Amino acid sequence: MKHSLLLALSFLSFGAYSQEYTSAENTTTLNDTVKNKKGEILNEVIVTKAREPKPVTAVRSGLKPMDNPQAIQVIGSEIIEQQQAIRLSEVLKNANGVYVSSARGGAQESFFSRGYDMSANNMFKNGFRYNAGSIPDVSGLDKVEFLKGGSALLFGNVAPGGILNLVTKTPSFKSGGEISMQMGSYAFYKPSIDFYGPLTKSIAFRINGSYENSESFRDVVKNERLYINPSLLFDITQKTQITLQGDYLSADWTPDFGTGIIGKEILDLPRNAFYGSLWSNGTTKSASASLLLNHDFNKNWKLNFNSSFQSYNRGSNSTAQLSNLDTYATPGDWNRGLAKNKNLEQILGDQLSLQGDFNTGSVKHQIFTGADWENSFATAYTYTFDEKYVQTGTKDGLPVYGPTLYDTINLFTFDPNNQRKDIPTTDRATQIAKTDTNRFGVYFQDLISITEKFKVLAGVRWSWQESEVSTYKETFTGGKQTVAPENAIPTVTPKRLDNAFSPKAGLIYQPTKDVSLFGSYSNSFTPNTGTTADLQPIKPSIIDQVEAGIKTDFLKGLLSTNVTVYQITNSNLAQMAEFKADGTPNTDTNIKILSGGTKSKGVEIDVTAKPVEGLSVIAGYSYNDMRYTKTSGLNGSFIEGDRVARTPLNTANLSFFYTLQEGLLKGVSVGAIGNYIGDRIGGWNSQYDSTKPGGIWDREIPLEGYTTIDVSAGYTWKKISILCKLSNITNELNYTVHENYSVNPIAPRQIMTSLRYKF
Repeated sequence: MKHSLLLALSFLSFGAYSQEYTSAENTTTLNDTVKNKKGEILNEVIVTKAREPKPVTAVRSGLKPMDNPQAIQVIGSEIIEQQQAIRLSEVLKNANGVYVSSARGGAQESFFSRGYDMSANNMFKNGFRYNAGSIPDVSGLDKVEFLKGGSALLFGNVAPGGILNLVTKTPSFKSGGEISMQMGSYAFYKPSIDFYGPLTKSIAFRINGSYENSESFRDVVKNERLYINPSLLFDITQKTQITLQGDYLSADWTPDFGTGIIGKEILDLPRNAFYGSLWSNGTTKSASASLLLNHDFNKNWKLNFNSSFQSYNRGSNSTAQLSNLDTYATPGDWNRGLAKNKNLEQILGDQLSLQGDFNTGSVKHQIFTGADWENSFATAYTYTFDEKYVQTGTKDGLPVYGPTLYDTINLFTFDPNNQRKDIPTTDRATQIAKTDTNRFGVYFQDLISITEKFKVLAGVRWSWQESEVSTYKETFTGGKQTVAPENAIPTVTPKRLDNAFSPKAGLIYQPTKDVSLFGSYSNSFTPNTGTTADLQPIKPSIIDQVEAGIKTDFLKGLLSTNVTVYQITNSNLAQMAEFKADGTPNTDTNIKILSGGTKSKGVEIDVTAKPVEGLSVIAGYSYNDMRYTKTSGLNGSFIEGDRVARTPLNTANLSFFYTLQEGLLKGVSVGAIGNYIGDRIGGWNSQYDSTKPGGIWDREIPLEGYTTIDVSAGYTWKKISILCKLSNITNELNYTVHENYSVNPIAPRQIMTSLRYKF
């Protein structure tokens, strides 16, 4: 709590990014002229719905969605509230093509899109990259923006599947707020507050926060979270605004690596069964402070300066389910290895951009240019345990202790009340690895309106990235530790420098104001590890993407559709080199060559509709086929034609929410959301291995597709509302799988109730 107060009072670092300084409470809707029958302003739901929509903030350049040759989805606060979402994965049920790939021991949610992992570099908060190792708090979100496909022009080193931008709530000069309480199954409760309004004629504030305490359908597992998000808005002049924001999250959680697996088979075990130690625990703390400066020179030219500081600290101590003992005589025997880790990161970022409109003759230009810089400093601790606590096996019926394992259990006969309960001591860190990464980029983009119907988008970015890893290890003399890692002389790897140009070009044809056809090309880059045979750093892989589609927006946003087809090609995937520099066969996996390939292709369909007053419908479907197209055939290489693990072939979503507008039942609401995740592969992709039967190391875990359905009903009377949700009504059972561990079952049927009072 002390840290949150300091954060709220200081705002010493600068922040965020060029989002609109007003919020849904004090602005018009996406269409400023859309009113309800009483003349009240409607709340923003999806920014792509209206004839004259507000720009999507993650687009940064101010482009209207119809002018952007890229598929975009935005889930606003109204949809988040109606859905009673408590996790980001629930919000993203409304965005087809993005899906949870794994739960990573309960510490975080990892997401994929178009076959690519989004969890490393593709997660942003208010336009700045943030550490995705924590689970963000939904109560502080104003909206979630999903830019599909290549976004390297604006954000630098990002995977081509798309980026997620979480936009937090901002101040308002209109007084208001709410208090709410969410209560649900498994002792879940979460009170929240949100207050906003003017402090003076030129200063507005907002503060929202929440506290969450819950158990889980998984035995032993618990969560306790505290979140606070204060912000201030200064109207310096009519043309200049400054927004200060900060947030702080503290989360205590139970590491949960899920259920058991033998080989490739997920065992038929109780969904609630927890196989970790009773003393397992984890803690995450994250904070940010930010400043956004907007200045309008005139109606055509705008300057933005944004700066941000973020900190991240996560540690856990548990028995991780890392390996099964399928070679044991007793089926179901499982090693429980000890796992303790601590990860820290600080991220500093600055963005300076200029946006302007001008004409050259009859041709209109909308340019966006600027530069950005980011530094991240990450520290990872590796621990060892006191050997007297660690069991490596048994001999003559007695335990044998050593440095790796806690104990061995049997998944079929495990009794959680009759297990080893002593807590191993962590006597020292054996290694500290510090990674210092600097990123810098400059970019220029121009939307050229040749006529009202024909437009061209052209832009290029130059990105530069430098990283250095320093490793501190303990030193032994005579079998005893003599130098602790923090005092050791570090081993410093040579600085790694990568740079690349990332162009983007698009053609837009708009036969009417309601229809936009587009095609685009873009590329992005991915740094690689390892060296060439002559010990030179491997250059980044350049990934090309082509995309085409059609956007429609009929009846002033009452019906909007997006249909997109795409192909993403990595024709120089790094893989192990066949030969060393002297021509002899290579067996070193760190010696690589850019000779591999992958191809991701698919189609996405989005539909949003408001056919009658009070009814909103969101539907989507995506098809993605990502495969290895070129491999070396060496031991350890992937198999040509194999689908990439953790990428479902099909996903789909359908939701509606309806509130009766008049009559005896006025204020009654009903809704439902269905979400489908298709067949996919868990574990790792298979590899060539001459020591395995058939020369293939089969490591793929087949996962069947599944559908979950949530239904809700509520009632609003004046300023009070109550909303009840029954999730996973069919009690569907399926799993998210991270590699060959953290096989986590999805939540069973649960109930959630929200009581809300709005000022």
